[in-house]
Amino acid sequence: MKFKTRLATLLFTTTTAILAQEVAFEEYDLDNGLHVILHQDNAAPVVTTSVMYHVGAKDEDPSRTGFAHFFEHLLFEGTKNIERGEWFKIVSSNGGQNNANTTQDRTYYYEVFPSNKLDLGLWLESERLMHPVINQIGVDTQKEVVQEERRMRYDNSPYGRWQEQMGIHLFKKHPYKWQTIGSLEHLATASLEDFQNFNKTYYIPNNAVLVVAGDINITATKKMVKDYFGPIPKGATIERKHIEEDPITQTIKASYNDPNIQIPAVFAGYRTPKSTDRDAYILDMISTYLSDGKSSKLYKKLVDLEKKALQVFAFNISQEDYGTYIIGALPLGENTLPDLLTEIDEEILKIQNELISEKDYQKIQNKFENQFVNANSSISGIANSLARNYMLYDNTALINTEIEIYRSITREEIQAVAKKYLNKNQRVELEYLPGEQTGK
Repeated sequence: MKFKTRLATLLFTTTTAILAQEVAFEEYDLDNGLHVILHQDNAAPVVTTSVMYHVGAKDEDPSRTGFAHFFEHLLFEGTKNIERGEWFKIVSSNGGQNNANTTQDRTYYYEVFPSNKLDLGLWLESERLMHPVINQIGVDTQKEVVQEERRMRYDNSPYGRWQEQMGIHLFKKHPYKWQTIGSLEHLATASLEDFQNFNKTYYIPNNAVLVVAGDINITATKKMVKDYFGPIPKGATIERKHIEEDPITQTIKASYNDPNIQIPAVFAGYRTPKSTDRDAYILDMISTYLSDGKSSKLYKKLVDLEKKALQVFAFNISQEDYGTYIIGALPLGENTLPDLLTEIDEEILKIQNELISEKDYQKIQNKFENQFVNANSSISGIANSLARNYMLYDNTALINTEIEIYRSITREEIQAVAKKYLNKNQRVELEYLPGEQTGK
């Protein structure tokens, strides 16, 4: 049996090594500070153009939250050369697709086009950066869009506000205490000048990385990049605040009542190190061990065998300044939230007090090998990885080397990190309950 396990692992690793070919790229800076990353892959006639800006919810004024996410919407309104409402029509009529997303650390825009439309993708993103039109009609329109998004994803969605509540209690000083959706009141009371100033501060070439990936010619693409983005003036240097949280030294108990649910949930949240810290990678592996799939420890125990929970989950949210590690469950039948938390703690204690088995360790490694391959299996995925690794990790080459970090993690490190971070006196215990909104 051991031989079969080792043979299967060897075959998987060999296959992964064949699939996960090295991603070649070239990177450089324009005179205005825009960082450019080019990746050529002529296997299919498709190209992705993307721009990531180093601005997220954590960069907002505490009295003006929601701005970064708001701009994700607002900067599709139009430019001096793109009439209002025409952006998406231009993209779709040329066989393309586009989207954007925002986190607490960055904002990302991208287009996917047939490769003969590369110049169009570059023009669109240069227009967004150089000639955005930020006027009252656009702001008012997007306020309505964001209000509807808030209602749909947070206020009227089952369990829609658990992460918001966890952030409030885990972070007392740092801007991670609010979510990217921000406050609708802040957006409603903001002036047009507030929005224009936010744009001038953060949407500048020296706060961005442009990635062009796919069926391109490097020399020709460099010329187009220079032509479209070179004339954009460099912005003022951004002054960033580095806010440190006091350690959590005793359990923080909290509750929140959600009228959209009938089954309660319990969440345990731990404040963890920033995404570039080796311990953050180890916590990724711990979350996989505990709840990734039906064979994971928590699922097998609480859902499959003991039938005490409808659902269990554990995940590590890695971010630029701090991470958040979450474990939670929904009870089944007469089982209580404290009962579930006790069962979860038993599994954490096992990790803290003894090494996980070699078999479980190899299973985790196999899963991360598979995730590594899948993350870079498409041109748009590669573009995203290149931008993120440069901007948030200051190491673009991680697209090829990050898997080596996971491969190097030992069972002893998994035990040590569990002991270091996953303790009762270092967490928030959130009971998420049915009923009227009377959170405390």
